[in-house]
Amino acid sequence: MNCVRARTIYTGKAVEQDAYLLFEGQKVAEVSRMPGGSLLGEFDVITPAFIDPHSHIGMSRAGEPSDEAESNEHMQSILALPDALDSVQIDDTAFQDAVEMGVLYSCVVPGSGNIIGGLSAVIRNYAKNSTDALITRAGVKAAFGYNPMSTRDWKGERPSTRMGALAILRTRLDEVRQKIEKHRRAKGVKKEEVTFSAAEVVLRDLLEGKHVLRAHVHKIDDIAALLRIVDEFKLKVTVEHAMDVHQPETFRELKKRNIPVTYGPVDAFAYKVELKHESWRNIRHLLDSGVQFGLMSDHPVTPSRQLFLQTRWFTRAGISRQEAVELVSRRNAEIIGVDSVLGTLEGGKWASFVCWNGDPFDLTAYPVAVYGEGELLFSE
Repeated sequence: MNCVRARTIYTGKAVEQDAYLLFEGQKVAEVSRMPGGSLLGEFDVITPAFIDPHSHIGMSRAGEPSDEAESNEHMQSILALPDALDSVQIDDTAFQDAVEMGVLYSCVVPGSGNIIGGLSAVIRNYAKNSTDALITRAGVKAAFGYNPMSTRDWKGERPSTRMGALAILRTRLDEVRQKIEKHRRAKGVKKEEVTFSAAEVVLRDLLEGKHVLRAHVHKIDDIAALLRIVDEFKLKVTVEHAMDVHQPETFRELKKRNIPVTYGPVDAFAYKVELKHESWRNIRHLLDSGVQFGLMSDHPVTPSRQLFLQTRWFTRAGISRQEAVELVSRRNAEIIGVDSVLGTLEGGKWASFVCWNGDPFDLTAYPVAVYGEGELLFSE
């Protein structure tokens, strides 16, 4: 058994004062008033490890030219089989930067140039290789709005308008839906004759609710279009970004439908028309709606290492410091489906935590020790 002590421990659910975090091997034992085993250090503050729920880290790599980036595959606009993990290079120096600032986990997704871009991968930012990095999957990436219609010069069938993009999506989903229905009605030998390609299996699983569609979408009317697709095909979705939403009704509707929002990045420059209403003040609509939400970096749009820094806009909008910590730990873990092992410092969960030399909400404070699954990853 090992332990660390802090004047303040943010557990991801509560705040404990003058307490010890006890852990054994890879897992947390408990947060206690009493020490247990070997005391490894004393710190001002301890927080759970941070989780980035939407990132392209390892795909768009620090110090490499943009034409070597691998966030988008250009060969077709509907691509169900590309696996984000296959383009992750762990020697991206951004990983170490993220780890040193307590961001130990990322949900890596393909980029937003394709209508459907491929499979997500929830990874350890501190792994030795991409195979060891993989924890689980968190859905299939899709894109609505401007990005898919901006790829006219890429290969394959490409839309030039929003309606064209949605026509391509509807056509492909309807083809698979008809095949599902044909398979359902068939009997005996005829049932065996209805086969699905590997790509169709992914789309079939989307239509049957086994996968979540992670939908890149910024604008109010593009979210409205996404909801029409949801109604038509009964899809499970998350809204990724929503940075142009400047009216409360949109978030209220998402709350009503139990559709989570992976919000952000808050500190990015509004570099295109579909971000013309982007403002940190839109956060109030998000908070007031009661919708489930997390916070992304969208690395490299904002660096993964700056994930926690973005929470300052949420505290300015009225949430507490404990809630800000939860935002990039527990809430993000819930949205990408890893809350059984991450997000809080509860007994049985992974001993992944960050030790600070001061108040993490003070810009002069920084992590001086970072642990991942019980292992010391960084110290200063």
